[in-house]
Amino acid sequence: MKNIEVSEYGVTPEGIVVKKFTVTNKNGMQLEVINYGGIITSLTAPDRNGQYKDVVLGFTKPEDYFTGNSYFLGAIVGRFANRIAGGKFSIEGKTYELETNNSPNHLHGGNEGFSNKIWEIEAVPNSQTIKLSYTSKDREEGYPGELKVTVLYTLTDDDALEISYEATTDKPTIVNLSQHSYFNLSGDFTELITGHELQLYADYFIPTDNTMIPTGELKNVEGTPFDFRIPKLIGKDIEIDDEQLKFGSGYDHCWVPNGKGLRSIAEVYHAETERMMEVLTDQPGVQLYCGNFLDGKYETKTGGRNERRTGLCLETQHFPDAPNQSHFPSVMLIPGEKYQSKTIYKFSVK
Repeated sequence: MKNIEVSEYGVTPEGIVVKKFTVTNKNGMQLEVINYGGIITSLTAPDRNGQYKDVVLGFTKPEDYFTGNSYFLGAIVGRFANRIAGGKFSIEGKTYELETNNSPNHLHGGNEGFSNKIWEIEAVPNSQTIKLSYTSKDREEGYPGELKVTVLYTLTDDDALEISYEATTDKPTIVNLSQHSYFNLSGDFTELITGHELQLYADYFIPTDNTMIPTGELKNVEGTPFDFRIPKLIGKDIEIDDEQLKFGSGYDHCWVPNGKGLRSIAEVYHAETERMMEVLTDQPGVQLYCGNFLDGKYETKTGGRNERRTGLCLETQHFPDAPNQSHFPSVMLIPGEKYQSKTIYKFSVK
């Protein structure tokens, strides 16, 4: 297929060969995806000189992905993106217990969640689309029901990455899928993202307790460091004396984007390169995470280390702990219904 190339990426400790698919659009923009975790290992975007450069954090060695990707770098996260309080939830009066891998809570499907699974992978004929499929067995990581998941990555000729999710189940269960790429629009993965400008079209965010579980309130951003309705540098308020920022060690919170359906919810801008990323989604929430817990353990693709705040995530999703907070939008999926979601990351020069 002329726009999609397939190669061997690496071999897991269990001896499984992992494939890499490289998609190229008509402008020369490239997307690289492996079928381990559905991880995006590279995504290029243009700068003001028309130069395409990688803008997502990633490891330099395959084995760093295969031996416990603690940062969920570039991966599909699920069955439930974000946190579930105490690793417990109930369906029809029955309580299910999950791994508390972010003690005392459950995070991103657990240590053996979708980010660490081998997905079926194929190129969709006559397209610039990669299809990833995974069947999660009943009670995998503690979740009820056999869940069949499909994720499509499409690289469009207008320099956008479209991500479409679908899932079906044979028993009532909960589903909340997201993509966990860390963006740095400078293309230099040692540069802090505090110098990126962010606009979030959201009047409300979700405060948490000190374990990052929502209090249940939707709080107006007016007068808080969480107000990004007018574009501002991410670093402007990130260090001010604020209880919520202390809980998250910076921004690690869910915003409630205005409107419903597929709509534009955010823009990120890097002034020096003039790269712009617009985020569109049909999801009710978006988690802004500013790489507060990156610790320099791994080397970056541009030299140096993946240090604190060298990447930002905009994880489109349902609200954290939604299974335990009945006034939040439902994350229930029942047999005969289909979970569907779409998110677009669109790149341009401003």
